[in-house]
Amino acid sequence: MTDDPSTSSGTGATSSGTGPDPELCRRLEAILLIVEEPQSIVSLAAAVASPVRPVRAAIDWLVADYDGETGPGHGGYRRGFELREVGGGWRLYVRDDLDDLISDFVGSQVPTRLSQAALETLAVIAYKQPVSRGQVASIRAVNVDSVVRTLLARGLVTEVGSDSETGAILYGTTDALLEHLGINSLDELPHISPLLDDVDDVATIDGEVRR
Repeated sequence: MTDDPSTSSGTGATSSGTGPDPELCRRLEAILLIVEEPQSIVSLAAAVASPVRPVRAAIDWLVADYDGETGPGHGGYRRGFELREVGGGWRLYVRDDLDDLISDFVGSQVPTRLSQAALETLAVIAYKQPVSRGQVASIRAVNVDSVVRTLLARGLVTEVGSDSETGAILYGTTDALLEHLGINSLDELPHISPLLDDVDDVATIDGEVRR
């Protein structure tokens, strides 16, 4: 942070009352750096074992700090990331104006071919979209966080919204996938049932994927 508040009074604010507890801010940043989905203020408060009010104040301060709006005369600098509220929750995001930079960098780090896990995850998203990571993980029965990040970096899937009830980010495929598959729309995807070996599982899986 560009302007750490002074020593905390233990009530969620600094002793001078000019900013939030620096230790609370540190704890919130640690949580925000690892979460995959936006977190509500209540969830964040529970994670850092703090009342909701100081957590809300700390989040507001962090937003301003990352935007370069804290410190004497607002002399801070605008970070390359931002703390954004999405679907009623908070999460760190790369700023939109740096998307091309990140895409170029990540694209240079990944192998040309997708792994089997990535292909399976991509298939679930293609057939089930819009779908959350949790739903994909439930269908595949494995954690898919790193695989979804890979697909995002390759431009094959994208965030298309958030669940109105849970706030979870929903994913869908992009036009780049259609181009790779040589089709014009998702309607041209084959039914999944004929591709499954276990006939007993066809009805269940096909119903789960093709709602």
